[in-house]
Amino acid sequence: MSLDVFEPLAGLEGVGSAARAARDAVDVLLRDRGLRKVGADMTAEALLRGAHASAALAGSPATLEEVRRGGGDVLTAGAIRMTGELMSLAPRMDAAPVQVWTRLHQLAAADLGSEDQLGHLRTSREPLPDDIPGLPPAPPADEMWERLSGLAQALSRPTKAPGLVVAAIVHAELAVLRPFPTANGLVARAAERAVLVARGIDPVAVTVPEAGHLELAGSYQQGLRDYAGGGLAGVRDWLLRSCEVLALAAERSPLNSSARQEK
Repeated sequence: MSLDVFEPLAGLEGVGSAARAARDAVDVLLRDRGLRKVGADMTAEALLRGAHASAALAGSPATLEEVRRGGGDVLTAGAIRMTGELMSLAPRMDAAPVQVWTRLHQLAAADLGSEDQLGHLRTSREPLPDDIPGLPPAPPADEMWERLSGLAQALSRPTKAPGLVVAAIVHAELAVLRPFPTANGLVARAAERAVLVARGIDPVAVTVPEAGHLELAGSYQQGLRDYAGGGLAGVRDWLLRSCEVLALAAERSPLNSSARQEK
């Protein structure tokens, strides 16, 4: 029996071709992998845009310019803290994913709950009010622990699935399992970006997947609901949506803004 749980999902109808098209969009942005020099300022700008978009999905009213000036609210502050460590956390995603997720939660939720909740997986059925409304009830803690452990083990094993598929599954699992008392949406989106970095899809973090999710916000909650309760069809639809998000993430990269200014 194969231990590669991601490969069959990558083989769902339409997912393979959509993932290749999304990867091509990133490769064009990066000029076929490694041919385009990317400065730290571009990575920082992309991470800032991503933090703003993720906080906006969580309900923050702050504008990008407010965030750029150091303003915003507790949601944007948490998202910004995560981006500050994301590039150092990403290389640990395969070897120690649970530790990465808990660290992301410590950063995201520092201003959202009591100190004893930070980085601790929940032990009750229901999480605190969260930033992804409209999802089915969170699974019981024992089911959550079992699925989270399975996901962590799957990440440590080789897979033939595209990194995009792996990143999308990590995002959805964290979002629907809601392993933390709060800020699960912020953590899930940061974890997706970390996988994209770790798996070589966007190693310099200059795409903005959070902006893609925000641009497609109308289908975000429904996509996660379908993933949670729609069987393989729901998983397929989420993966197809994630491919569309990555293509948008490449379009919204600050590298594109820089290129236009140079012309």
